[in-house]
Parts: sequence; structure tokens; C-alpha cells
Amino acid sequence: MSQENETFLKRWDSHVEKLINVSAKKIKAIEVKHQQIVEGACRMFFEKGFHPTSMREIAKAADMSLGQIYHYISTKDDVLFLIHKHMQTSWYKCLTDARIEECEDPTQRLEEALKASIAYLFENKKLIQFIYTESKYLSKEHLGVVLEMDNKNVSGYWCKRIEDAYKQQGVTADVSLAGNLVSYNMVFLSLRGWNLKNYSKEVLMEFVIDFVFKGLSLSRPSR
Repeated sequence: MSQENETFLKRWDSHVEKLINVSAKKIKAIEVKHQQIVEGACRMFFEKGFHPTSMREIAKAADMSLGQIYHYISTKDDVLFLIHKHMQTSWYKCLTDARIEECEDPTQRLEEALKASIAYLFENKKLIQFIYTESKYLSKEHLGVVLEMDNKNVSGYWCKRIEDAYKQQGVTADVSLAGNLVSYNMVFLSLRGWNLKNYSKEVLMEFVIDFVFKGLSLSRPSR
């Protein structure tokens, strides 16, 4: 695992330990149960929404008793927080599996990261739509951490990819602004896909990547 990967995961683990009070003691067991809870909760939330879903329903969907689930979380707000962690870590695993960091050419690395991300977001539309509509229900403390993690892990990831490509191509621009714009562009297909059903995934992917490169004033790698 690269240092970048380790830093990404440690950021989340640190906040999970601080924000979620649990009675369970074994860290590995907690991680497994948290994922089990997230998977069950997502099935219920996607079907019914955040507020109408009860903790009892989440426990049942996660194949736990109501008493057991409270060994690993304290509130339904904790579940929503863990879903944000799941979204970021599963996206990052997608990038890792695609071996983005093995691309030595910075511009090629940016393009491959865009391809992998669009594919991930395209396949996880319900998750992205849920996060964008239900995050308003997070407590102030949980929301603060989620926004911090988005800034460091998502916008920060794109800032790094863009900065490297800018250095290679001699482009001078605001990297922070560019990284935030790319982060927002990446969820376009998940949030607006309902209006783009006549386009194939390949056509949409090519258009978005070309749009991003032009917006960044970068030349795409030779194909």
C-alpha cells in the first residue's frame, strides 16, 4: 500500500474512533461490522430514505439484533457518517485497483484517474444521489468531519493529479479551484444521468474527460 493510500485511510480511522462511541473492543471486528451495517443500511435507505428507516430495520438488514448493532454505533447519524466513509474508501479502492499510481506520465495518470472515477460513479449512482440528498441530516460535528475529509481526500486527490499535469505541461492556474471543479464535475453523471439515458457510458465518459481537460487548459495524452 502506498503512503498516499495509508494516509487516506488513517484520516478516516482517526475520526471514526473519535466520533463513534462503541462498546466493542476489537478494532478489526468493528471495521467488519461497520461495513456490514453500511451495506444493510444502504439497501434500506435507497428504498425508503434516511428518515423513514428505523434503527430496527437497519439492524435487520445488517443481519444483527437491535441490541447487537448498538455495540458498533450509537445513533443513526453514525450510520450516515459511515456511509460517507464507505463512499470515499470504495472510490479510492477503485483507483488503487486500476493501478493509477503506476502511470509514470502525470497527464496520463490524470486521464486514467478520471476514467476510473467516472466508471465508479456511474456504477454507484444510488449511493452518490443518496449522499447528496441526505447529508443535510448529519449532525454539525459529523458534517464538519465529512467536509474535511472531502476536502483532503477528494478535492485534495484531484488537486495533486492536476498539479502534476500542470507542471508537466507548463500551465499556470489555481490548482485548488481546479481540483474543486473537477470534484464537482465527477458527480455530474450520477446526478444528471436521468436526463442522459440516450447516451452510452462510453460516449458520456469521453465527453466529460474531454470537457475536463479543455477546462483545465491541458492537452490530453496521445491516443
